[in-house]
Amino acid sequence: MQQVVEAFTSGRYYRSGRLSQHLLWLACGAGVAGLLAFRALIALSPVVGMVAVLANPRLGAALPRYWRNGAALRAAALVAFLLLSGCYTSQWPIWRHELFRSLTWLGVPLAFTLAVPLSRGQRLAVGALFVLSVAAVGLATMGQYLLNPTGANEAIRIGQNMQAATGTFHIAFGIMLAQAFFWGLLLRRHPLAGRVLRVGLLAAVAGIGLTLHVLAYRTGLLLLYTGLLAYALRLLARRHVLAGGLLLLGVGLGPWLAYRTLESVEQRVSATVYDVSQYLEGQDINDYSLARRLAAVETAGTIIRQHWLLGVGPADAYTAMLDQYSWRTFGLRPENRVNVHNQYLSTLVGGGVVGLGLWLALLFGPLIRPATRRNPFVAVFIFTQAVAMLVVDILSLQISLNLFVFGYGFLVVATETDFLLARDTPELPRPPASAAAPAPGA
Repeated sequence: MQQVVEAFTSGRYYRSGRLSQHLLWLACGAGVAGLLAFRALIALSPVVGMVAVLANPRLGAALPRYWRNGAALRAAALVAFLLLSGCYTSQWPIWRHELFRSLTWLGVPLAFTLAVPLSRGQRLAVGALFVLSVAAVGLATMGQYLLNPTGANEAIRIGQNMQAATGTFHIAFGIMLAQAFFWGLLLRRHPLAGRVLRVGLLAAVAGIGLTLHVLAYRTGLLLLYTGLLAYALRLLARRHVLAGGLLLLGVGLGPWLAYRTLESVEQRVSATVYDVSQYLEGQDINDYSLARRLAAVETAGTIIRQHWLLGVGPADAYTAMLDQYSWRTFGLRPENRVNVHNQYLSTLVGGGVVGLGLWLALLFGPLIRPATRRNPFVAVFIFTQAVAMLVVDILSLQISLNLFVFGYGFLVVATETDFLLARDTPELPRPPASAAAPAPGA
């Protein structure tokens, strides 16, 4: 205890960089807790991250690194485009609100670029916290389902979903479950993971897989099976025929077995098919989620053709959708005229080809640099988010925006920061060959 007090009072704790590093670690823990349960923490997390930046004793030397971090600059480009859209927006209150929300695109990458980077053990702790916490919330939510399965299945039959036990929106929670499934498998191979943690992660992965099927989260199951399919094809491409073939067989049998054994999955499939048929047959779609989304896609297509270059402006996108609905209502009541649930189309409506180009550069740009392309955690993040964006407009909901920005900072920006630090750090002189050779029996 005396040594800790002396470290604080003498300034060694600050000068060593541990204060900055521990503050960034605290910000990450607060981010995970905020995503799952305590909403206030997700707002405070970037603030703590910025304090971690200011606590870096070598901040002056680190500042140029921000301008060489492509991941951070691509995030800043989104904010710059939003500022540019102010020249032609008509929804000033919404634009100001969106500009305030977009500050997270600056704060989080700054924290992971300029604060003292986390150690491998600290990153493992954050990743394990995310996986184990998501699994625990998933099991608690499944417990709520099992308390009244009849009522829950009836809700699923009419297209409703169970929110997470902590109140997290079901679409964002489904994405978290799928990501935690794959990250849990990867973290088990981490060299610092002990036996107890590996067992805990394996149990969490099994619990997550069961939760996704019992609760029949469409988005989460889509990510789970497309991810497994992609990995099976990768194994086959690398000529791991047995492993790839078995996994491919599992990808085919898994949904069929779930449909045959779980009433929730059967109800979800039946409701989905009937939902889409209502749209295709021109029936009343006011009470059908997927049908309304398909109508929104058609509505968005008309706007995109008219404003294809710069869009109508991110702040004006929903207003433009409502205006277009006034020309063709699809029989929808005003309260059921929804925005398009597709991030790519939504970006085209608000930002046109230019905005979509910036978004695709941010999403897939990390694949250009080998350091990030070869990182399996980054690959899982990009793949799951890219697929989810086909059915989700992640920027419209604060929880899904926070989930994306936190993952982008923790994985993509931090990986590029590590690459820059390794490149800027001079290699130590190597010892002579005789000195470098290990002793016999070592």
